[in-house]
Amino acid sequence: MTTRRQALALLAAAAAAPLASRAAEKYRLYMVTWRGMTDVEKGFKEYIARHNIPVEYIWRDANQDRAKLTEFSKEIAATKPDLIYTWGTSATLGITGPADAPNASLGSIPVVFALVAHPTGAKIVTALDKPGRDVTGVYHVATVAAQLEAMRAYRPFTKLGTLYNPAELNSVATINDLRAEAQRRGVTLLEEKFALGPDSRPLADGIEERVTRLKAAGAQWLYLGPDSYLFTQIERVAAAANKEKLLTFATTESALEGESKVLAGLVSRFYSIGEFAAFKAEQILVGKKKAHDIPIETLTRFQFVVRMGVAKAIDALPPITLFHYAEFRE
Repeated sequence: MTTRRQALALLAAAAAAPLASRAAEKYRLYMVTWRGMTDVEKGFKEYIARHNIPVEYIWRDANQDRAKLTEFSKEIAATKPDLIYTWGTSATLGITGPADAPNASLGSIPVVFALVAHPTGAKIVTALDKPGRDVTGVYHVATVAAQLEAMRAYRPFTKLGTLYNPAELNSVATINDLRAEAQRRGVTLLEEKFALGPDSRPLADGIEERVTRLKAAGAQWLYLGPDSYLFTQIERVAAAANKEKLLTFATTESALEGESKVLAGLVSRFYSIGEFAAFKAEQILVGKKKAHDIPIETLTRFQFVVRMGVAKAIDALPPITLFHYAEFRE
């Protein structure tokens, strides 16, 4: 005869069985990065670990080679992971396809992206609040209006220079926003583009000459947008600008790190972006929400970073008012 205590124990064991099964199974998460692991992925993985979400990672890096994204898509279609994570505009578009010509081989596999600067401008989705497809994620760039206001707080200007890759949708969309905001403020926007090779890929030819032309035309700031190729050349670009004593402004955290001598920027923390993307992955995997029902968002706070070593070197110290809220680094 089964006692009351034995019956309760059997019920408890039965209730725990699905959880144990899920823990044993693990969610399979296919990660696609564009140029290696970054603090974004660190934040993503550590969030997943802190919340005890059982995940098996399959990591693939494109090493900035779009051809590899086609190979990854085939592997995804064959292995059918529970979720796809993508880093940046190029990797995301290469896996998902644009909203008007989606990658059908993905089927219903949800995608969470991180570090896409302009999700609608890059045509990944048609709207941020309602993605309209099984793709959601986190963008990382403050509004152009906020960026220009930060620059003005440091040093007012009437002419703004920029250098960008015309072959990158993300960059073109950002420049379009920059043109509109500059016009609204009565600021003259001076544009230079990276040279393109026969295959329409950007070239590093003439970087210094382009920066010199911007300075000669009267640029008071050099705006460094969220441009993947620009980042690969950031040290040369910043060095050329500093030689001309042209103030530089970054829109992504990575441009303010390492050996690049960029003066200032309004940026989001890569680690925090990764955590936020992981939260959205949790909503899908654990909460069973559909990616198309999860809005695409960014962080609510950005850091105004100033590199004092650069400021001193080019004789462009910040005004005392910035000491109330900016973050100062050497």
